[in-house]
Amino acid sequence: MAILDRIKNLGKIDFSKIDLNDLDLDNIGSWPMPIKVLLALLLFAALLGSGYWFYLKEMELELETAARQEQQLKESFSAKSFQAANLEQYRQQMKEMEESFGTLLQQLPKDTEVPGLLEDITHTGLGSGLEFQSIRLLPEVKREIYIELPIEIVVTGSYHDLGSFVSGVAALPRIVTLHDFSLRPDSNSGLLTARIIAKTYRYKDGAAQ
Repeated sequence: MAILDRIKNLGKIDFSKIDLNDLDLDNIGSWPMPIKVLLALLLFAALLGSGYWFYLKEMELELETAARQEQQLKESFSAKSFQAANLEQYRQQMKEMEESFGTLLQQLPKDTEVPGLLEDITHTGLGSGLEFQSIRLLPEVKREIYIELPIEIVVTGSYHDLGSFVSGVAALPRIVTLHDFSLRPDSNSGLLTARIIAKTYRYKDGAAQ
C-alpha cells in the first residue's frame, strides 16, 4: 500500500524544484524518494516491454502457427469426411471408368487388324467420293504405354467430299484420329488435294489388356 500511495503522490510533486544536477549516480540511495519511485516505474516498464518482446512475442507467434495448423487440420478432416461420405459413389464411378477403359481397349487395333483398318479407311474415302492418290503406313511412334500407328493419306475431291470422309472416319468402330491437314487446290478441276495424317493406337507388347 505504501508504494501505491507514493505512486499516487507523484502527481502532486513539483519536479521543477528538483535539480537533476544534484543527483549522484554513484549513490542512488540518496536521491529524493519521488525520483527513486519514478526510476523504479521506468525500470518496471522496461522489464515488461522486454518480457513481451522476448517471451510473449514468441508465444504469440507459436499461437498463430498453432491456429493455422488447426485450420489446416479442420479442412483436411472436412475433405476426408466428404470423401468417406461419398465413398460408395466413388467406387461406382471407378467401376464405370474401368468399364469405359475396357471398351476403349477393345477399340485399339492389334497388329493383325491394321490391314483391315486401312481397308475401312479406303472404303470410307471412296464412299465419300474421294480419289486416293496414296495411303501408306508411317514408322510407329512409341509412347509411354501405347504405340501410335500413323497413316499418311493423300486424296482428291471436293470440300463436301472431304467433310463426309472426316465424319465417316470418326464413325469407324476403331479409334482413329486425324491430324496435320494440308489442302492444295487444283485450278483446272476445282477440286482439292488433301494430305492427312490418320493415327490409330495399340498397346505396347506386355502392357495390361
